Amino acid sequence: MSKKWKNRISVAASGLIGLIAVVAIWYLLVKYTELGKVMAGPEEVFALICKYFIEPVGRTTLFGHIGASLGRVLIGYSIASLAGVTLGLAMGYSKTVRAIAAPLFNIVRPIPAVAWIPMTILWLGIGEAAKIFIIFIGGFANTVINSMSGVRTVDPVLIGAAQLLGASKWQTFRRVILPSSFPYVFAGLQISLSGSWMSVLAAEMVSSHEGVGWLIITGMNNANTAQIMAGMIPIGVVGFILVSLMRWIEKKLCAWNDRSR
Repeated sequence: MSKKWKNRISVAASGLIGLIAVVAIWYLLVKYTELGKVMAGPEEVFALICKYFIEPVGRTTLFGHIGASLGRVLIGYSIASLAGVTLGLAMGYSKTVRAIAAPLFNIVRPIPAVAWIPMTILWLGIGEAAKIFIIFIGGFANTVINSMSGVRTVDPVLIGAAQLLGASKWQTFRRVILPSSFPYVFAGLQISLSGSWMSVLAAEMVSSHEGVGWLIITGMNNANTAQIMAGMIPIGVVGFILVSLMRWIEKKLCAWNDRSR
C-alpha cells in the first residue's frame, strides 16, 4: 500500500474515532445528566432520521426536504458566484471601480443574512425569490473579497513582462491576471458555498413549507428536539459533502497550485 493511501486511511480513521467519541459523549450526557430533560439522545435522533427517509414529514420525506434546500442553494449560490467574482475582479483590477464600490460593499458586508429577512419580505414577499435572495447574501461577500485579493496579489513583474511584450490591457488581464488569481477565486467559491448552505435555515424561515430549515423551525415550534436535530444533522452532512466535492474539483482544476495539494 502506498504512503498516500496510508495517510488517507489514517485521516479517515481519526475522523471516525472523533465522530464516535462525540456521539458517545452525547449519549452519556443525555442519559446521565439533566441534559436528557431538554435534549433527545442519539438513538432517538438517528431512528427519527431513518423514519423520515421513508415516511413523509410535512409534504415530503427527508430526501425531498434536502433536495428542496439544495435546489434553492444552487440557484442563490450560482447568482452570488457570478455577481461576486465579476465585482471582485473588477474591484481588484480597476481603482475607479474599487473607489466607487468598496465603501458600499464594506458597509453591507458585515450584515448577516438573517438580518435581511424583514427587508426581504417587504421587497420580495414570502415566495422563492425571497429565499434565494437570502442565500445569495450568504455567499456573495466571500467571492468578492477573494476575487479582489487574487487580482491584487498578482506579481507586478508578470504584468510588466506582458506589457513589455506588447500585450493589451485585456490580453494582460485574460492571460496573466485571471490565471494567477484563479486559486483565490476558487477559495472564495468554496467559502461562498458553505456560506450559502449555512444561510438555508434563515432563508427557509421565510414562510417555507419544505426544506431542512422548515424541518428545524417546525421542530422548534413543537418543542421537538429530536426533529430539530434530525434537520441539523443532514445540514452538516450535506455541507461536508459539498465542501469535499469542491476540494476535489479544485485539485483537478488547480493541480499546479500548492494550496490545493
